[in-house]
Amino acid sequence: MSAGAPSIVSVDGLTKRFPRVTAIDGLSFSVAPGEVFGLVGPDGAGKTTTLRMLAGVLSPDGGRVTVDGIDVGADPEAVKERVSYMPQRFGLYEDLTVDENIRFCADLFGIARKVREERTARLLAASDMTEFRGRLAGQLSGGMKQKLGLTCSLIHTPRILLLDEPTTGVDPVSRRDFWRILYSLREEGVTIVVATAYLDEAERCTRLALLHGGRMMYCDTPRALKRHMPGTVVEIATDSTHAARDALHALEGVSSARIVGDGVHAVVDDARRRIPVMREALEAAGVAFGRIATEPPSMEDLFIALLQNEEPPA
Repeated sequence: MSAGAPSIVSVDGLTKRFPRVTAIDGLSFSVAPGEVFGLVGPDGAGKTTTLRMLAGVLSPDGGRVTVDGIDVGADPEAVKERVSYMPQRFGLYEDLTVDENIRFCADLFGIARKVREERTARLLAASDMTEFRGRLAGQLSGGMKQKLGLTCSLIHTPRILLLDEPTTGVDPVSRRDFWRILYSLREEGVTIVVATAYLDEAERCTRLALLHGGRMMYCDTPRALKRHMPGTVVEIATDSTHAARDALHALEGVSSARIVGDGVHAVVDDARRRIPVMREALEAAGVAFGRIATEPPSMEDLFIALLQNEEPPA
């Protein structure tokens, strides 16, 4: 977010300690209205803890969180009308129908019946769930459960939506549909903060916070973050992915080699110098390969390289 731009979420020096571990250590960032802001990091990075503090369901041990002008630490109840928090695990009632779950959530916020019915019809239509209104939630697929959870999270029209790895374990088609819904919400002015385990999804965010060990590594747009890539990605097309990876991994100038789909991505210090040597090593190992060329880094390439090459900043 550019200097001077307004923020709807502001995190300043946020800290949270648990017995024997500091889960969040001096975290600071801000989110502009209408952003899709991503929290990305490995297990234990602090994504869920951060979201829970933004939602006011977990108190920080230090620092300050402001959401839509409300100091969350000072008045956690006030923020709950502005924010909707969707945890990673399905938290609705499996023995209630889709309609009954939505009605229950609407009643919690005192939403009038007519307003509830209008919003329910619109939200279910947007997620292709209209025909399942009478189905028990426990009989829904994983993707449909997540869509129901999102509908219930939106029934009171929050300004800010907090999502904790919402598509984990969801099939690719449902993941695509889920993100289509998120972008339609953004067009309606909803600000979204999402923790994701899928780095291809991170590419869809307007900005990303890369977390490691409860601390911020970098925070910027996906395009700008890729400028921090420590080296150049070389893609090797081969059916013998394991053999190719093993042949390249120990070469001088190759910092990593990993299997990606039907090939291998190797990170090198100097592509012009290393590619001929890589060809020779593959041929010497008897590995058949096709195209070998530089490739723009993906967010997954970047994040793995940063974790391998850097410690969280002090």
